[in-house]
This record gives sequence, C-alpha cells and structure tokens, in this order.
Amino acid sequence: MISKTTSQMRTDATELFLHGIEAVDAYTATKRNLKIDGGTLIASDALGCSLQLDLAQFKRTLLVGFGKASAAMARASEDILQGRIQDGVVIVKKIHGRTPKKIAVIEAGHPLPDARSIEGAKRIAELASSANEDDLVICLISGGGSALCTLPPDGIALADLQQLTLHLMNSGASIKEINTVRKHLSQIKGGQLARLTHPATMLSLIISDVVGDPPDVIASGPTAPDPTTFRDAQEVLEKYQLQHNIPVAIREHLKQGFAGRQQETPKESDRAFRKTSNLIIANNLTALRSIAEKAAKKGYTPFILSSMIQGDTRHAAQVFANIVRELITRPATGTPLCIITGGETTVRVSGPGKGGRNTDFCLALASKIQGFENVVILSAGTDGIDGLTDAAGAIVDGVTSRQAVEQGLDIELALRENDSYTLLKKLDRLLVTGPTETNVMDIQMVMVG
Repeated sequence: MISKTTSQMRTDATELFLHGIEAVDAYTATKRNLKIDGGTLIASDALGCSLQLDLAQFKRTLLVGFGKASAAMARASEDILQGRIQDGVVIVKKIHGRTPKKIAVIEAGHPLPDARSIEGAKRIAELASSANEDDLVICLISGGGSALCTLPPDGIALADLQQLTLHLMNSGASIKEINTVRKHLSQIKGGQLARLTHPATMLSLIISDVVGDPPDVIASGPTAPDPTTFRDAQEVLEKYQLQHNIPVAIREHLKQGFAGRQQETPKESDRAFRKTSNLIIANNLTALRSIAEKAAKKGYTPFILSSMIQGDTRHAAQVFANIVRELITRPATGTPLCIITGGETTVRVSGPGKGGRNTDFCLALASKIQGFENVVILSAGTDGIDGLTDAAGAIVDGVTSRQAVEQGLDIELALRENDSYTLLKKLDRLLVTGPTETNVMDIQMVMVG
C-alpha cells in the first residue's frame, strides 16, 4: 500500500492549491476564451459555448471592468485586441505585475468601498453612457466588484454604504443576500450598467466567485437581468435584524423603492439585454478539476465532492469531521485519498478577534479531528485573502488541537472571539500566498494518507 506522511501531505496540499490557482489565472483564462480570427472576435465560456462578433460593424471598442482580476483580464484583452480598444477603465483592489498600456487602472477599497470606488464607478458609468448603437463594450467582471465599483443613488453617502456593508458582512448573510441589498442601492449593479450601455453591444466576460455561477449575483450582476426586488432587499435586512441598525438614508431609499417611487432594477424582458451577452470564463470547478488531475499524478485517488459548499463555517466543520471519520474507518484503498471541495461558507462575527471564514473553518475542525492519524485538511480563498487578513487560509491536521493545548492556547475561546487567525498564526498553520489576481471562491482539500 502506498502511504503519505502528514508532512508530505501538508506540502502536497499547498502545491495542489497553488496549481488550482494557476488553472483560474485571470490573464490565462481571458486569453483562452477570447480570440480573433481575421476580423471576427470569438468569445467562449467555460463550457465551450461561443459567440462571434464581426469587428467591422463597430466604430469603437470600449472596455470597462471591476474586480480583483480585472487588471489581469484587461492586460489579456489588450494583447488579444491589439490596438482595437479606443478607451477603457478598470477598478481593482491593488495592481500587481504590469499594468495595461491604454486602459486606465483605478485602485479602490475592498471589502469596504471607498472614495476611489465611487470615482472609478463614475468613470465607468460615463464611458458606458457614451456608447452608441455601433459601439462594442467589453465588460470584465470578477469577485470583489461589488465593493470596488460603487455608485450610490443621490442622497446616500459613502459612509452609509460602508456602515451597511460592515453590518451585512458580520451578520452571516450569504453573498446572494448581501448583493440583493447592494443592487438596490446602486446606479450600476443589478443590470443597470447594461441599461446605461444600451443600445451598444455589450460582451461581459466573467470569472465567477459565487456558488452556481449566477451572472446576476457575481459582482452584483451589473450586466445581467435582476430577479430581485426592493421587497427582497428589505426582507434580507429583516432576516438578519438589521433594519433598525442601518443609516436612515438607506432605510428611506428602500422604503421609497418598495412603494414604487424609485425605479426598479431591469428584469429579463428589459430592452437593455437584447444585445448583451454574459459568459463565465472560469469558475471554482475549473480549479477543482485541475487539482484532481494533479493529485492523481502525485499518487492520490482524487474525488471532487462538490463545488457548492455553503452555510455556516461551524456547521461545515462538523460535516467535514464526519466525512474524515468515515474515510479513516473504511478499508484501505491502496492509495492516499484527496477529497476536493469548493464553495463559500459564511461566519457570523460577534467577537473582536481577527480571522476569516477559512481560518474559522479550520480552527473549528481542528478539535474535531484530534488524534486522527495521517489526515490533513486545507481551506483557503483563491484570491489569497481570508477576511481582513494577509492569509489565504490555513492547514490543520490531527495534532493541531493537541499542539494548541501544549502551547497554552484555547481554541474554544478563540472561536468565541472570532480570533482564528491569531491562534493559527501562533501554531504556524496559516497558508499565506499573497494576492492572486483571481477569485473563484474557496477551496478545501481533505488528504488521507
């Protein structure tokens, strides 16, 4: 029987995670899915479906984008279109590597929007509004775009949105729920960028950071029909008991929208979408499949369990502990196992500590797998960032909990105070990659030697 030591599996888990990141590299994904054949622009999605556009029919090609991957996507678009882009602007959290040559890059706030988020959004809105019927607008969308591209309605201040965003992030609300609210406090989100761009032709290339890849949720769906309403936004706030904690201006705007005195976001039948196409060019499953292929070459039996892991981190930790318990009690398979999952959990923040959903998940899991031999579990964000920390996530095993006790560290206290990062850093269990310029949610790996 082939076996792996815990040390080997920790090394392998890190290498496999980085390999998965490479598979969803924003520059590579854009070049893979956007090509020019003669005078025809060919765009395809992650499933192989494609559309063709005759570039001769357009007087101008404009480019806009927002999200953690948008600068890398913009560089690839420039390389592909080779001088055909007349104007463009993208908004990112921070620029890494070389910048696009002609497309302007604005660095803005994330996860909380800042003044630069509004400045960039205004420039994008102006450029989109300038597009005519014979123009092509290429929109590059990736995770983080909701905060980075922020243009609130008149009467709502940046500080109001920052306060609301913080409340929603700490409430345990899902990204779908958070973006339902955001879409109704914006002049761009929820299909409204498509409305601004009409009657131009719009092509959106999207790197998905949302479970199931719904275009109307990713970056709050600026170029997709919005199935949600002002009523839905109010219900999210009521569900998490936030309706009395939010700024008065926001509460009043949603109230006016619910009463029909604010324009609703555009729905599927809106003319804004007649010449709009949304293509998913990379997603979580892209990364998981790549990891599975690489794991097999490293001597593991890989199995992709799901790319749609959701729910509270503590509940997810219990489910994974049960999976591990089942795996280690079954007859040996002859080779080490690598169970691969992806998705995005949520964590309800009630303490003053430091951490993110991945470190919280790993720390909650550590005590549940105490004593399990030859078991390693990794959980990390593909953007290289977990919450407001510099770590992507963490790697734990069957001795992590014991080592915490030996060093006088209290796991239960750290969990109550949402201080997973601090404890795992003391144990040298953090996974630090730095920003990756892409984002397809989180990846978990269960390695059993």
